[in-house]
Formats: sequence, structure tokens, C-alpha cells
Amino acid sequence: MLGGTIFLNCGIDLREGFLYYCKIVCMRETIIVKVNSAYPEKEKIQQAVEVIKNGGLVIFPTDTVYGIGANAFLPEAVKKIYQVKGRTFKKPLILLLENQGQVYPLVSEISEEAKKIIKKYWPGPLSLIFKASPLGTILTGGLKTIALRIPDNKIALSMIKTAGVPLATTSANLAGKKSPIRARETVKDFKNKVDLIVDAGVTKYQVESTILDLSVYPYQIIREGYIKKYEILNTKQ
Repeated sequence: MLGGTIFLNCGIDLREGFLYYCKIVCMRETIIVKVNSAYPEKEKIQQAVEVIKNGGLVIFPTDTVYGIGANAFLPEAVKKIYQVKGRTFKKPLILLLENQGQVYPLVSEISEEAKKIIKKYWPGPLSLIFKASPLGTILTGGLKTIALRIPDNKIALSMIKTAGVPLATTSANLAGKKSPIRARETVKDFKNKVDLIVDAGVTKYQVESTILDLSVYPYQIIREGYIKKYEILNTKQ
């Protein structure tokens, strides 16, 4: 159990006289921590990392929008992201990494063309879908592909490096709502549903990452975000 507030959601079938549904989610009261975006304070990064290591949820800034993240190696923590966000399990999460070396254990192959794209756009607002390795398949709950990104944000990179694990993430908004570019935009929907919110002001790009599928050929743009389609098409493959 991570903390003190308990949310109890129960339904009772009075005709049958028994409890037919009961779901208990244990969360602590959300802590909001202000962090210097240019020079992230180590003790505050460590505070966020402790939550991640213990299976909690943290809202934090990336270069694109604010994300909600969990330890990618803890399935129950990842599941909580879907629960608090109201997101369908059919929509995979993106794993944020700290460096390119962390990509190789998670994917089955990286073509020379893919390497050129990585070199040009990482770290940055481009998420890439690869064919998953056996480890990658485990982290995605059995999917054959895996989405990865290295963000251009000191706080996010510090958290990933200090935690020593990829962060399973998605934008910190309820399903169907606009992605937040400021921490305060997340408080209403996620207060007491996540453990910690890292507030570092407005994000750099203020729009979602572009998602490019490298698991198929020709490559396909799944979502156009900050990086536009024509820019990617102009990348020499």
C-alpha cells in the first residue's frame, strides 16, 4: 500500500443478498513538487523516483506535454495508468528511455534507415514503433511491437536515469481530453489518483510527439505531432 486515502467502489445485489463487485484502490494524497526545469534538484528527482520504484504513479514534464508514468517493469503499476486515465487497454503506452543503448534489448531489429532517423530526432518529440524483442513483448503485455522515445527534457531524463528503468507513459489527461502542457492542468483530474506531480512550468514544444511506425515498410505515421510528415519524408532513408 502506497499511502492513506482509500477509494472504495462497491455494488451490492440486494435481490441476491451478496456483494457482486468490490474494487479498492489505495493511493496516498497527491504531493505536488516544484522542480527547476533547467537544473533539476537531485533530492526532488529522487523523491519522484522512489514513487516509481515502489509502484506508484508520477505526473511529470516531458519536452512535448506532461505525462503520467510508471515503472515499465511493474505490470500492476502500468495497469494503474489505464485505470486512472480511463484508457482502453487496446491502446499501448510509450516507453521513455534515457539513452539509445536502452533500445536494443527491447527491439528485435533496427535497420540502418531507422538508425538515421534515431540520430536525427532523438532526443526529441518523435516516438518510434519497432518490432519487439522477447523482453519488449513482456513489457507490452504480449504485443509484437513496442513504442519508444527519448525525450528532450532534463527532468524526464534524470528520472529515467536515476530509476534505472524505462518509464511506461502516456499524456496526463483523461481519455478524450486535451493533453496538458502545464502541471496545474492535471490537478483537477488526477489529484489523489496519482502519488506525485512534478511541476516545472510549461513544456518546450507544447504538443504531442509524432508517432512513426518502423515495424512496417514503407514506414507509417500513426500520429502527426510536433514533427510534421513532410519533415520525416525528407529524412534520407
